[in-house]
Amino acid sequence: MSDDHSGSCLCGAVRFRTRGALRGVIYCHCSQCRKQSGHYYAATNVPDENITIAGAENISWYEASSFAKRGFCKTCGSVLFWKPHQDAYVSVMAGLFDAPTGLQGESHIFVGDKGDYYTIDDGLPQFEKSTPTLRVADE
Repeated sequence: MSDDHSGSCLCGAVRFRTRGALRGVIYCHCSQCRKQSGHYYAATNVPDENITIAGAENISWYEASSFAKRGFCKTCGSVLFWKPHQDAYVSVMAGLFDAPTGLQGESHIFVGDKGDYYTIDDGLPQFEKSTPTLRVADE
């Protein structure tokens, strides 16, 4: 399978292409991710130099904290990206990628903040806050 991947928002106003292997999917259950998406985030990371975005003028950025901003399509409202201010990567929502993705789940973070209407029973590692190696905003 190729390490090049492409994807888009629902309406296609924002398209992207990534190069290189993608990190496993991390599921974030924090209240910010749940409030923005209506459920939880499922995202992979891409180094800034390995992503090309077409239609960037159609992205609206919301600074949800002093740590990171969240990007979504101005036209269709698709949740697209989570971008920390101090790090050279962007989290890309896994559902945006065109198939085949080759993506697999890696872990769940902020499970202490998850919604009370679902259970996590896929056997992946779960972390009360974040993983020991993933920097995220304190909630």
